[in-house]
Amino acid sequence: MCDALIMPEERGWKTGRRAFLGSSAAALLVKPGIAFGSQANSAVEVGIVGAGGRGNWIGDFFVSQAGARVVALADAFHDRLETARKKFGVPASRAYRGLEAYRELAASKLDAVVIETPPYFHPEQVAAAVAAGRHVFLAKPVAVDVPGCRSILESGERAKGRVSFLVDFQTRAQPVFQEAAARVHRGDIGRPVLGHVFYHGSGGDPAPRPGWSRDEARLRYWARDRVLSGDIIVEQNIHAIDVANWYLQGHPLKARGSGGRRVRMTYGDCWDYFVVDFWYPGELMVDFSSAQFVKGFYDICVRVYGSAGTLDSHYGLGARFGVDPRYDGYVSITGEQVWKGAERDDTFTAGAIANVKRFVESIRTGRLLNNVAESVDSNLACILARTAAYRGGTATWDEMLDLNIKLEANLRL
Repeated sequence: MCDALIMPEERGWKTGRRAFLGSSAAALLVKPGIAFGSQANSAVEVGIVGAGGRGNWIGDFFVSQAGARVVALADAFHDRLETARKKFGVPASRAYRGLEAYRELAASKLDAVVIETPPYFHPEQVAAAVAAGRHVFLAKPVAVDVPGCRSILESGERAKGRVSFLVDFQTRAQPVFQEAAARVHRGDIGRPVLGHVFYHGSGGDPAPRPGWSRDEARLRYWARDRVLSGDIIVEQNIHAIDVANWYLQGHPLKARGSGGRRVRMTYGDCWDYFVVDFWYPGELMVDFSSAQFVKGFYDICVRVYGSAGTLDSHYGLGARFGVDPRYDGYVSITGEQVWKGAERDDTFTAGAIANVKRFVESIRTGRLLNNVAESVDSNLACILARTAAYRGGTATWDEMLDLNIKLEANLRL
């Protein structure tokens, strides 16, 4: 709990007072038509920025599920580049190394940029891809701070009508969750009164390998670094908080939070638990909790209690995570209008595949996708919760935007 007393400046944070929506989007730097070169080709050509585990995993789906070709790679580390290059058959000349390598990749000949890097880097990488006229497929969360969210929102505006820009939220891609949201919105559970939301799971406690520099360890274990990841409440818990926003058709106006780090003490500075109360419009409250050290239990749940019924929904992770099969992707409504949505949904994998297919199809057809605004909204809800928890008190949405706290990694490789 003592981490909560550390001032923002001591953790690589800077503050400012620029309005979140203060500046207008700049003009796109390329002609819109450049992004549609693949329409005449047999396969959509993509480049992956971030050749680690997630980049390789999602890259498989682009090839095997959507018929795309991986033609370029960018990463900070040679070993990751070589492994991915051999896997996807990318020539050495199209494997770009370094923290700035995404610029070369975005400027090279391809249709789309797939970004699977630490969230800290997303805003600048997205901006470069959009400026180059490339379609963008982006891992969540979109950013780690308010200025980053603002940058993503501006890039999203630049992308509209020119290229697809899809943020990979798996839950929203799944039909059973889409039906659940529609039923809540049309009143099947009556007036929503209270939300019960949690993300409880396990998390390792690794130590850096001998020979790694401080900054190499930060980059390789970025999910344990507050600045690079945004902490677990932004990087992981956005899965649940995004669905709460979706069901409740808005974002929280205020949050009160707490939390700390008591179990995963070997490396990093991320907290391992959060407890937050959200106030949504219409006096609707949501209690949220997060834990990433739990043994023997794993579940991501969004439950809404309404005046006429209850929606119970659980993200489907699969047996490899040790999820209780009773809740793994379980979705239902009980009350006055009973609905048995799904006993099990493979949200984690099937949702990612669905998003990859939709994204590639949008490039082929020209029916562009853009879910940036809702993605930024959910990202900011997580930042609001983090802001409140770090101070061990209350923060409002407007205050968070006005503070405009910026994280600085200060990496030297």
